[in-house]
Amino acid sequence: MPEIADAPAVLGVGSRATRLVPSTLSTRLNADPPHREAARAFQAARHAFFAGEKIEMGPLAAELGVDRTSLFRWVGNRDELLAEVLWSLAEASLDHAESASAGEGATRVVDILGRFVDGLVTADYFRRFLAREPQRALRLMTTSVSEIQRRYVAAVEELLATHVPAAGSPGLPQHDLAYLIVRISETFSYADLIAGEEPSAERARAAFALVLGA
Repeated sequence: MPEIADAPAVLGVGSRATRLVPSTLSTRLNADPPHREAARAFQAARHAFFAGEKIEMGPLAAELGVDRTSLFRWVGNRDELLAEVLWSLAEASLDHAESASAGEGATRVVDILGRFVDGLVTADYFRRFLAREPQRALRLMTTSVSEIQRRYVAAVEELLATHVPAAGSPGLPQHDLAYLIVRISETFSYADLIAGEEPSAERARAAFALVLGA
């Protein structure tokens, strides 16, 4: 996952995947103009997360000089804010992986997703979050309780449509193939939490290649 400097300059939440799977907070952040206080709270939370700190609503409200009620009104509850922070960093990492990728067609998709998983496996601040709050992390990132997984599926589906438009089949439409790829990504990114094994970008890359015939 990216350094803060590598993330989009203002908010980092404006992708097509975000527009397809919006949240109340992302709608406020992408308004024209953005909701000023929601944006300020979001940026403070993202910097705290990147610094390896646990996002807590009380301390965040105090840092911003507001009461908790106002903070909740602007950004929702802790899980809603955390999900938006996580996706903003994941989105930046996906964008960086695509710009750095090589090859064409399925080979390029495998390279993009392999680089993305490598970021998940190696980013210290992200692994600290997983170690600190494993159950919350899995709930937010690997289930439909938040928008993260659905946005990731949408992003992968767009990669397939762009680089491998013929991928999929009548029995496995492109959307379902994208979901399968995301589940593979999750399996190897969070192997330590799911199965007590070492996370592995290399095994994820091999599985992507197998599924896409690259």
